[in-house]
Formats: sequence, structure tokens, C-alpha cells
Amino acid sequence: MNPQVYEFLKELEQQGVANDAAQTDRQAKMLNITEDTGRFLAILVQSTQAKAILEIGTSNGYSTIWLAGAAQATGGHVTTVELLTAKAEMARNNIAQAGMAAYVTIHTIDAAACLAAMDSAVSQFIFLDAKRSEYCFLWEDISRILKPGGLLVVDNAVSHRQELSAFQAMIEADPQYQTVLVPVGKGELVVFKSGVPA
Repeated sequence: MNPQVYEFLKELEQQGVANDAAQTDRQAKMLNITEDTGRFLAILVQSTQAKAILEIGTSNGYSTIWLAGAAQATGGHVTTVELLTAKAEMARNNIAQAGMAAYVTIHTIDAAACLAAMDSAVSQFIFLDAKRSEYCFLWEDISRILKPGGLLVVDNAVSHRQELSAFQAMIEADPQYQTVLVPVGKGELVVFKSGVPA
């Protein structure tokens, strides 16, 4: 990654931590991924040469910039979805400052509506870091959108294991998916779609 982009990410990370410590309203918090999670996502995107990348939950664009840096390397593009207009605008500004605007499209819309409108088997890599109570409801469309051979990565798989247990069970009940829990950051559930039902 470009050293200037990395320095900007460090500043953004620090701003997010300071903001979250001062806020009591959950919607006003950035709730960013950790730096090692960002590196992990970038490595996964580049190692799989994913070009069609979907992020559900943009926040201030911190994780988006990590994904966009990887997309720049693969010749890909990130589509990211954020419900809150204020956060989407903040993300748009941060992504532009990082020089990554050409690699990102931001949709300010409810995730369910956005996913329902997407074609099937269009995403090679999906990063899910949004409202966890909605994941089970979103699963049918996520599964439909993810290409065979693609990866889904779910954040907070250790820090909020109980909240994600029903969602993880739903994924693991489908024989075309393989999962592994990776102890990076707050825990990442990595899901591989073989596309071949048992």
C-alpha cells in the first residue's frame, strides 16, 4: 500500500477510537475494524484476485479504504452500502482524501433493498460488518450474490459470537459452504462458497 494512504489510515483509525470513546449514541460511533483486520482483508482480496468486492456497512470508510487499496492491486472495484447519510458522506470524503475514489461506489440505502436489487453471482468477495440482528434476514441474498469460489468475511465473530451464532449455523447448514474462524482483530468468520452442494 502507498505509504501516504497508510499514514492516512493511521490517522483515521485514531480519529475513530477517539470518537467512539466520546460517544454514547451507537449510531454516532465509527466502530471501525482493527488495523490487522484491514491487512487481513487486503491480503484475502489480493491472494484471490477478487475484482468484484461488496462491503455491507461502510461507516466512515476506514475498512473501505483497505479494500479499495486491494482492489487497486487486482484491477477491481468496491461497492459499499451504508444506510446513514452522514456516515456515507464522511466515507466519501475520507475515500477521496485517500485517493481511492476511482475504486469505490457508495450506495446510501438499506442493505436489504440494495442486495435484493443486485444480480446473482456477481460478487467475488463480500465483507459483512453491519447490524448483526439483520444478518439472517440478509443471508438468502448474500448467498445468491456471492459467486462460486468466492469468499464472505464476517466481522466480530469472536467479540459477538453469541449474536452471530444463529447466522453461522445457517451458513454451516448449507453444504456448499466451508467456514473457518480466524482470530484476527475482533474475530473474522471466513466463508468459502464451493458452489457444489453435497
